[in-house]
Amino acid sequence: MVDTKPVTYRPLKIRWVAVPLAVGVALLFTVLSFGLHGSAGFDNSGTFQRGDQAAMIGLGILIGLGILAFCRPKVTADADHIKIRNVVGGYDLPWSVVRKVRFDRNSPWAQLELHDEEQISIHALQAADKDYAVEGVRTLRALHAAAVEA
Repeated sequence: MVDTKPVTYRPLKIRWVAVPLAVGVALLFTVLSFGLHGSAGFDNSGTFQRGDQAAMIGLGILIGLGILAFCRPKVTADADHIKIRNVVGGYDLPWSVVRKVRFDRNSPWAQLELHDEEQISIHALQAADKDYAVEGVRTLRALHAAAVEA
C-alpha cells in the first residue's frame, strides 16, 4: 500500500545560488548608483540627478527579483492530482491524464509524459539536486501508480 499523503518538492541547490546572487546584484547596483553624479562625460549631455541614482537602485532590485524567480518552481501531488509550478506557468492535472513520470539520464529535470504525447517539465525536480530529485521522482511514480490502479 502506497502512502498517498500530499507531497511537495522544491529545488534545493538553485536557492544556494539564486539568493546570494540576487542580493549581490542588488547591492552592486546600489553601490554603482552612488557613482552616478556630476557630468555624464559627453559634451552637452547633461548631468546625473538623484532620480538616476534611484532608477539604478530600482533596476538592481528588479534584476534581483528576476533571479529569484528561479526559486519559484514547486510540485505538489496527492492521490488524485499533481500540481506543477515552473519558473513561468504551471499545471494542475489529474493523474488519469499522465502516462508516466520520467527522469532521463541527461535531462536537467523530471518530466511528465501525458497520454496525448505531450511532455511537461517539472523544474522542481532538477538533476543538480541528485538524490533529492530521485526520491521525488520515485514518490511521484508511486502516487501515479496508486492512482492508476484505483
